[in-house]
Formats: sequence, structure tokens, C-alpha cells
Amino acid sequence: MERTLELTCDLIRRPSVTPEDAGCQELMMARLGAIGFSCTPLQFGAVKNFWAVRGDSGPLLVFAGHTDVVPTGPEAAWDSPPFSPELRDGLLYGRGAADMKGSLAAMVIACEDFVAAHPDHPGRIGFLITADEEGPAHDGTIKVVEYLQQRGEHIDWCLVGEPSSSGQLGDVVKNGRRGSLGAVLTVRGVQGHIAYPQLADNPIHRALPALHALSCQVWDQGNAFFPATSLQISNINSGTGATNVIPGELTVLFNFRFSTEVTAAELRRRTEAILDAHKLDYAIDWQLSGEPFLTASGDLVSAAVESIRDCTGLTTELSTAGGTSDGRFIAPTGAQVLELGPVNATIHKRNECVCAADLPRLADLYRGILQRLLLQ
Repeated sequence: MERTLELTCDLIRRPSVTPEDAGCQELMMARLGAIGFSCTPLQFGAVKNFWAVRGDSGPLLVFAGHTDVVPTGPEAAWDSPPFSPELRDGLLYGRGAADMKGSLAAMVIACEDFVAAHPDHPGRIGFLITADEEGPAHDGTIKVVEYLQQRGEHIDWCLVGEPSSSGQLGDVVKNGRRGSLGAVLTVRGVQGHIAYPQLADNPIHRALPALHALSCQVWDQGNAFFPATSLQISNINSGTGATNVIPGELTVLFNFRFSTEVTAAELRRRTEAILDAHKLDYAIDWQLSGEPFLTASGDLVSAAVESIRDCTGLTTELSTAGGTSDGRFIAPTGAQVLELGPVNATIHKRNECVCAADLPRLADLYRGILQRLLLQ
């Protein structure tokens, strides 16, 4: 079996449902240690992470990723067991095949081949790996970044293995991500009998005009790299379950995905101004999951674009679409950050799969980036 495919299968066999690692990191560290990486396990809370580095001086290129995967759902709904990798019709099936154990395997193989060809390479290569990306992300990459900053480590370039491709390997890379700002809004009213509304204050009725105003608000126009900021209401809850009771409270969950044209502080201020204008009795709890980041140009973007062109013939698209990634914790350090990985069509779905032939190609792409950044 081809080496990248074989290592991907070995990782898939380890049922690392977030925040579990199930031995994936030990396997990676063993492979990296064998080619001269200094590996440091880093556990924060119940979460396993590790930092590995090869080289003593010069610019630092870091491969970042996660060994944890999302739950499988009912395993009986899969056509084959999710943690028993299976090849069918040129596709490798298994939880994590695309998100992102295939990328992790490709990173390791790319480094093995690069080091074999250039054992005394200039610069440094690092690995920043967590088992807390698919979960709350409190004890993963963000904590490792803090550890590195305390040690005075500076990351010049960071390649995140998220499945960025859309239709074929390398057609899209993510050179940024929108910010994510969530809110839990509680609107208070007065509970009462539905037949005597004059003795109650219905929070649903009071909140609806404000929610409509929020949903119609134009927050910004976006820019050349980001679409316009979007607010989406995801949950609304109220009532006692009885048909004859006016509720005393309404809870609304909503989320902003925002561009670099607006700040989280401005979104909070404008939202609360709309709620105040509708004279609501409310409380709001904000949660900033990540600021937007952008690597518009630079050595890393050029190296990735050239490697993809030379290996696949494609002219890749730079995109900031999609959800958040752990790149949001690394970009604020000043690093150039880019996401490049396999096709994302089946991620988080049952029967998750990746084109088996794409895995060694992905290793080639990563190796090409290594060569362009560290040898030229």
C-alpha cells in the first residue's frame, strides 16, 4: 500500500472522537522523532496536544492540524464501520479520512521525503497538533500558541491541513476566515394567563420587531476578500409547553460571521442599540470564537499556488469562505496562515471519504511548499 494511504488508514483505525486522541499523536510523534524532530507532548486539561520541531535556526514553517474527529452518528447508517478504513472504487472511507487524518498523514510523509533528500536543510519545520479542534477548542491550539509565545517561538508560515478543496485537490485554498461572534439573548416579559394579556407582557411579541430589524440590518458590504457580514438566528425558545400560558422569557441564539470591515465591538454596540431602540428588557451574553484573519499575499501564498500549479496544473482559487478553523489562533501571532487539504464534500457526514489517489498528491503539494520556502 502507498505510504500516505497506509498512514491515513493507521490513523483512522484509532477512534479519536473529540476530545480523545486514541494514540494518533503517539504514532505521529514516533514517525517524526525517527527523522530528527524534537517532540514535546503538551496536555492541557483532558486534551492532548504536541509540538514538534526540526532545525535550530532560520525561518519556521509549521504544519498545524487536529487528530480529533466528530462523532460518527449511528454506525449502522454507515456502509462500512467508520473506524475500519475501507477502499471502494478508488475512495478511502472512514471517519477523519478527509477531516483531517489524510492531511496529517500527507504532512508526515512530505517531511519524511523532504528530510531524506535534504537532511541538512536550512530553516526549521514544526508540527502543532491538537485533539481539541472539533470540540470547544479551549485546551488545544490556543494553549499551544500561548506555550510557544512564552518560549519566544515565532512562526513565520503556518500550513493548516483543513479540507479546503471543493471539486478536485488544490482547486481552492483558504487564505483567511471570517470572524465568529455568537450571542445568547434573553428577553424578559411577564408570565400570565393567555386570556388576560393585559395582565402579562409577552416577550415573544416584544422581541419579534427587534429580531426582524436585526435580520434585515446591513452590517457591511464585505470587500475583495470577504463576503458581507451575516447574522443568522439558530435557535428560539420560549413557553411552558402549555397552550394557555403567556411565557415570561424568550431565549434567542444567533451568530455573526463577519469580515474585516467591521469589528466584534462594533457588532455588539450596533446590536444592543437596536435592542435598546425597541425598549426590550433583556440580557445578552456574547462569545467571540475568533477574529477574522487574512493572508492576502506573501511567500506562503506564492509557494502554495506554485506547488499546486506544478503538481496538478490547476490555477487555485484563494477563498475565505466556510467556518472557522484553528488558524484563527495562529494568525494573530503575525504568521502567514494558509489552509490546504483534500476535497471537503463528505466532511462530518456518514460515509466520509477521500479520493485515495489524492493522498500522495497532497504529500507532493506539501513537499513542494517545503522546498519553495526553505530551499529557495
